[in-house]
Amino acid sequence: MVVRVQAADFDLAAELSDFGLGAGAVVTFTGLVRDHDQGGLREMLIEHYPAMTEPALTAIEARAKSRWNLADSLIIHRFGALKPGDRIMMVATAARHRGDAFQAAEFLMDYLKSRAPFWKKEITDKGESWVAAKDSDEAAIDRWS
Repeated sequence: MVVRVQAADFDLAAELSDFGLGAGAVVTFTGLVRDHDQGGLREMLIEHYPAMTEPALTAIEARAKSRWNLADSLIIHRFGALKPGDRIMMVATAARHRGDAFQAAEFLMDYLKSRAPFWKKEITDKGESWVAAKDSDEAAIDRWS
């Protein structure tokens, strides 16, 4: 079980080369910075407080492990200035059965989207604004309660 919060990009193939060996299923998800304005986003600035972020991600990973039969899990989340198309995060889960791997990955992704302590600012041609939580993200996390 690994949690990393980092500024540097990551290599998907390298991260997965030894991940989940012996498991029956490996599920991965990689989030990319997207340009909602289609051409207007210059960068997304992601901030975090390390003393809060890493323990929070470790705790949610432990919660996923206690809820599903996972052989392994990996959470990588980046911070700093990212451009459209850059990798922003990755979740990988490994389990004996695909149901556990899929559900745990989805749970972790929903948590990262709505509850993880990151602050995101979009810098566009029109100005800067903090990204607000969406009702759809809240609804997605509510189903795990």
